[in-house]
Amino acid sequence: MQDKPTYLTRPYLPPLDEFLPYLQEIWESRRLTNGGPFHEQFEEALRQYLRVPQVSLFANGTLALMTALQALRITGEVITTPYTFAATTHALLWNGIKPVFVDIRRDTCNLDEELVEAAITPRTTAILPVHCYGNPCASGRLQQIADTYGLKLIYDAAHAFGVSVDGHSLLELGDLAVVSFHATKVFNTFEGGAIISRDARIKQRIDYLKNFGFADEITVVAPGINGKMNEFQAALGLLQLRHVEQAIAARNQIDRRYRQALRSVPGVQCLPSADGVRSNGGYFPVLIGPDYPLSRDQLYDEFRRNNIYVRRYFFPPISELPMYRGLASAAPANLPVATSIAKQVLCLPIHPDLDGQAVDRVIEVIAAFV
Repeated sequence: MQDKPTYLTRPYLPPLDEFLPYLQEIWESRRLTNGGPFHEQFEEALRQYLRVPQVSLFANGTLALMTALQALRITGEVITTPYTFAATTHALLWNGIKPVFVDIRRDTCNLDEELVEAAITPRTTAILPVHCYGNPCASGRLQQIADTYGLKLIYDAAHAFGVSVDGHSLLELGDLAVVSFHATKVFNTFEGGAIISRDARIKQRIDYLKNFGFADEITVVAPGINGKMNEFQAALGLLQLRHVEQAIAARNQIDRRYRQALRSVPGVQCLPSADGVRSNGGYFPVLIGPDYPLSRDQLYDEFRRNNIYVRRYFFPPISELPMYRGLASAAPANLPVATSIAKQVLCLPIHPDLDGQAVDRVIEVIAAFV
């Protein structure tokens, strides 16, 4: 009999009996959205947990990213990474902004900060890096470049919930940071997201933009959209905060187990762990190199035959999608590292419900061919 499926990730959900009192309160109050009490409580609780100045909640991370670009009035060209989820660059196109791709670093899969300066043109207005897999970008150097050229720095921090460097949250960095609470993330509200901002003034503009631009019942001050988080999402977020540290600890334990088991497997490379980084265990990518007996795609097929659902995050790179590949910066010759890693990467299952037996099954599939 075939083993039960082993999924790449499964959304953590708290016990139903803990959620029912929140649902009861929503039912009785009839406040479903538009900045209800759970929304306000969650925003403040999240601000304190993340240790950041301002939080603006959103219905999802993509709307948050689109609004962040609007809030800072970004136009022209934005330098970004080709190695990310499609939402990063789609948010640029939806705002009429041209993405300019720069290659990534092999050790972090993040934007290569030493290549950014050469990509700046008179039309460049911002840099949009991604903390890929929750690995911190070279933020000091990126901030230096942004300051030198008068550019905005917006982080796609979708993977970086709870990640810190030397005790400081990654979400504190740049002009704005955008985080996702999608069901596949370390911390979820089914769908959801937030913009982390630096002061009350920019938060106010963000909050206007996410609510159609309404400043009050009859005053509209900006061409906003409907990006608001509802009370059900906010209530789940409040409850999830009780459990998130336990979930992160479980993920990091699986991370350590994978690293120890795969350390001596030829042709399988784990991304290095950086000193001083508190990881959230959100993803576990490995690179399948030429010394491994199978190609990446052959190993992917073996996992599927064993009912194990790994993913090729991120393949193909964004620069090879039809709406971007015509850009000069999207040429594979300009992006050799991203192109190479996209052909080698497999993200292994990692989530709090993954037991030791399932982890061993994943390791056994890889080790079987060595």
